[in-house]
Amino acid sequence: MTDAPHRKTLSIRKPDTDKPAADGQARKRSGSRARQVAQQEHETLKKRSAAASMERRATPAAERPRPEPRTDTGPREAEAGGAPRIRRRERAAPRLEVFPAFAPCPQGLEQALAAELRALGFEDAQAARAGCRFRTDWLGMQRANLYSRLATRILVQVSQAPVAREDDIFNLAYETPWERWFGAEQTLRVDTSAIRSPMRSLQFCNLRAKDGICDRLRDREGDRPSIDTVRPDARVHLFLDEAQATLYLDTSGESLFKRGWRLDKGAAPIRENLAAGLLALSGWDPSRPLLDPFCGSGTILIEAAWIALGVPPGIWRPFGFERLRDHEARRWRDIKEEARASIAPQLDCPLFGYDLDPGAVDAARGNLARARLTPDVIRFQTGDACAIPAPGEPGWLVTNPPYGERMGADAPELWRDWAGNLKRHFDGWRVSVISSDLDLPGRLRLKPKRRTPLFNGALDCRLFQFDMVAAGYRD
Repeated sequence: MTDAPHRKTLSIRKPDTDKPAADGQARKRSGSRARQVAQQEHETLKKRSAAASMERRATPAAERPRPEPRTDTGPREAEAGGAPRIRRRERAAPRLEVFPAFAPCPQGLEQALAAELRALGFEDAQAARAGCRFRTDWLGMQRANLYSRLATRILVQVSQAPVAREDDIFNLAYETPWERWFGAEQTLRVDTSAIRSPMRSLQFCNLRAKDGICDRLRDREGDRPSIDTVRPDARVHLFLDEAQATLYLDTSGESLFKRGWRLDKGAAPIRENLAAGLLALSGWDPSRPLLDPFCGSGTILIEAAWIALGVPPGIWRPFGFERLRDHEARRWRDIKEEARASIAPQLDCPLFGYDLDPGAVDAARGNLARARLTPDVIRFQTGDACAIPAPGEPGWLVTNPPYGERMGADAPELWRDWAGNLKRHFDGWRVSVISSDLDLPGRLRLKPKRRTPLFNGALDCRLFQFDMVAAGYRD
């Protein structure tokens, strides 16, 4: 680990262009009948889970799986009247151990995220499906949450084991020492995801994991944590594959793309970490001009401003690990103060944003203010992408134009006019455009230098990159 990560996100000039695998989605029912069936299934799962818990309690203690030896003073004691009480825990020793960790990200940004994490000091970071794997101690986990622009969450692996049935999931959850991180006095949420898992019901698997966690804490601390699916103190993620289950402690809380400044959104906003990924994949030099002619609510340009100034993306937001047991608040404040001290006082590069909709421009200016940036940092203006001139010396154009349902009957005319403007006025500029229209280069009559597969939410997209050379195009 390095003590102080570099303040600018690493640009990726040669990203991996292999198309990520997309899982097929089963057809979903809708309507009152679907709601009735879902309610019946939920009641059935609750009964199965309750029956399994009762069966476990009826099993003689000698036949139950033995939990790991205790290392704290957590179990309840019996008071004089026979009622249990929760014993006070001793403060845990500093967490110097190293954990496996997983950082999910939008599909297509895996290689860029791996490069970012290595630049932040996680030298073993390796791209995986829809994310990156790396190892870190507790301090490194906090730094990853604070500084990563591309990750969606930072998940710390706390246990893993082969599973063949749902009760194996319960046993794994019960044997995991959750009392190290949270207890009965805190609220809990459990989420489950799977790839090629043989389990019949992920909802039932989720219930068994929750029951294992709650039963362990009840047996050790005298009570079960309450469930809160909206704003829990602790989040646990269960991941299932063909043969095993992995339990993660979610240290981020809300998704990391929620920087805390974007309240005003356009018709189809792009998430902040995907916007930062577009900038990394485009190879943008933070000392050079940047233009977004379809700026919407300003997400790409505000992300660019924070990159150029060295503003850590998590500097103004809370994290899930701050609610866990034995959180060292003073040390965390020192880390944030160090990060704030490294922010540059002013921007060296000009940033320009245009949009036809005056309401979108107003939203972008509001987001700019909430991002704690002065109005002169980004020049947001109402303007037509098909008519605006290049704002100065050649630089980068990175944009998320309308596509899919946002396009109307005027689409062919829009692409023709915009391409003509690019050819006439943007000689020497590097243009990066994300779109779900895989035929966009043909509509623009431009040959892309690179096509990078990306997912914008569920939309299969490409980041098309063009080098504008006036002599290479005809009007």
